[in-house]
Amino acid sequence: MRYGKGMKRPSLLCLLPLAAAAGGCATITRGTSEAFVVESDPPGAHVRLSTGETCRTPCTLRKKRKESFVVHIEKPGYEPVEVQVTNQVAGAGAAGMAGNVIFGGLIGAAVDAGSGAMLELVPNPVKVKLVPVGAARREPEPRTEPAPAAPAEAGTGASAPSSAAKDEGDEALAEDEEPF
Repeated sequence: MRYGKGMKRPSLLCLLPLAAAAGGCATITRGTSEAFVVESDPPGAHVRLSTGETCRTPCTLRKKRKESFVVHIEKPGYEPVEVQVTNQVAGAGAAGMAGNVIFGGLIGAAVDAGSGAMLELVPNPVKVKLVPVGAARREPEPRTEPAPAAPAEAGTGASAPSSAAKDEGDEALAEDEEPF
């Protein structure tokens, strides 16, 4: 386009508010998904997410930031583990939202909130130490001897109220009460 005497070229500064309103800062800078990592000790455990994805540890999956899901981790000879993964507002997501407010991008703020770009998955990474089968279910052995009674402290002057005193007080309250 050719500009005449009275026309000026649009400056980059004029286009900045339009760009801010067109998309959210966090959506542009962070994206709506993130790398989700699962690690186990020992490695090689089978991972199954409630959303359908599977892998073997250690593994990395691409997940939407606004999703919540359950991670099932299993390995033969070890107790299975389940971990609930949720999301929270990330520090960088909050900074992106602040950028929207500063530059007046209410549309951008709505885009960030709706897309989940200001969120992060927690926990991430998921790190579990698998416990061999049977090791987690060991109960403490029952005691065969009764525990020795604690000796009464002499000379403290403090003693617990006797049960007789409690009963007398209860009866006194009962006499003061009016019947229905």
